[in-house]
Amino acid sequence: MATQQTPSPLPPLHGGQLILATVAVALATFMNVLDTSIANVAIPTISGNMGVSVDEGTWVITVFAASNAVSIPMTGWLTQRVGQIRLFVGAIALFTLASWLCGIAPSLPVLLFARVLQGAVAGPLIPMSQAILLGSYPKEKSSMALALWAMTATVGPIAGPSLGGWITDSYNWSWIFYINIPVGIFAALVTWSIYRHRETPTRKLPIDLVGLVLLVTWVAALQIMLDKGRDLDWFNSPLIVGLAVTAFVSFTFFLIWELTEDHPIVDLRLFGQRNFSGGTIAISIAYGVFFGNLVLLPQWMQEYLNYRSVDAGLVMAPLGIFALLLSPVLGKLLPRSDARIIATVAFLCFAVVFYMRSNYVTQIDTWHLVWPTLLQGIPMALFFVPLTAIILSGQPPHRIPAAAGLSNFVRVFCGAVGTSIAGTVWNNRTVMHHERLTEVATSTNPVFTQQIDSIRALLHLNTGASNALFDAMLNAQAAMMGLNDIFYVSAAIFLLIIPLIWITRPAKGGAGADASAAH
Repeated sequence: MATQQTPSPLPPLHGGQLILATVAVALATFMNVLDTSIANVAIPTISGNMGVSVDEGTWVITVFAASNAVSIPMTGWLTQRVGQIRLFVGAIALFTLASWLCGIAPSLPVLLFARVLQGAVAGPLIPMSQAILLGSYPKEKSSMALALWAMTATVGPIAGPSLGGWITDSYNWSWIFYINIPVGIFAALVTWSIYRHRETPTRKLPIDLVGLVLLVTWVAALQIMLDKGRDLDWFNSPLIVGLAVTAFVSFTFFLIWELTEDHPIVDLRLFGQRNFSGGTIAISIAYGVFFGNLVLLPQWMQEYLNYRSVDAGLVMAPLGIFALLLSPVLGKLLPRSDARIIATVAFLCFAVVFYMRSNYVTQIDTWHLVWPTLLQGIPMALFFVPLTAIILSGQPPHRIPAAAGLSNFVRVFCGAVGTSIAGTVWNNRTVMHHERLTEVATSTNPVFTQQIDSIRALLHLNTGASNALFDAMLNAQAAMMGLNDIFYVSAAIFLLIIPLIWITRPAKGGAGADASAAH
């Protein structure tokens, strides 16, 4: 069973078998990425049903993210120990089991245990789906394989909030987990039936126990710090300080150990390659900015525009339209184009969309919320596939899982960092704008007193009620101005990271010739 030799690549799949395999692998990916966001809107309901506070309920999100972040970079090592197909099918089966456990959980501790398991086994699904699809398509169609993968990877987080809100409002929160069961069973059975004879060779590599412990320590500490920092007032909390110190020390030792270990749990030497490092950093920063804004926008709509969670999700839904329509087109275009040019166009489009949003007002109508969201689907389709092609270009088949796992880990982790930073900055900028606005809202300002008198006369309110209404209007304006600041800076960031794309070498034909032989 153990071997050191790289076998000849297996022939690609064809016809109906290829279609069925693509659907099964894509569904496994979609199921995974959907669960990164579908539970978010259900936290208040889950907390109420289990008799805990909302702050305690948010651990449902935190523990999933932490365990998922730990397991993703281990994909390359696990692939060599277990084999691609066994690892992928096993991860699907365990993810399905964990989803069932989440749905039947009678208490918060049981639910948290199930979410830890779910996050841990979900780690290999995204990088393995990339590798398996690349190995299923002919070399000249590897770009199409990446495009089909991107369709599911990008639409899942977008569909999550609206789908989760609808299920929670219409049925029961347990069903946000139960819907994974038929999908998981189908994906596992179909994938095993098609790929069981296409298993990759395994090697009995020694277990890098020290690297594993350090990885779990720094990732878990940093993830929990990012998720809970805002609620605990960041470094004014002893817990956050302790987590920060733990993350920093363990990460430092992790870097030193993994770079000197003969069989590291995470192959950090990949960052020595120009295309891998440039592409990974570019896609990770872009995803962090995008995902941070993706979280804030529906939150603002619900808090200040009085949108229901379902309605806020529907406003965000058009983001997936162009992402779905353009991904197959891009799969045909990419082999004849320079991936760097396409990625640059995507970043420019992102900058335009965020600049459009930086001019929002509190009285904005739904159409002006939907229009930039619809347009954002264009760069969504254009940036995932080219940058993934750049990252994987030139990688030999046996390193594809490790490269995909590590790059996805950095991307997902930057998504968590971006969400945390965006939330904190929004809060701070809102407070700042509130203070500036209240500086002129005094009884000595005739404009302010005239406004209060107008409100009182128009709505027949007493002085206290009119002042409270004015304060609510001021809060909404401050939050809007703070959010506009984030949109404006986001546009600037996308322009500033364009040079990262151009430090890479040209990558045509998707992930390159070697990548198409991924398994």
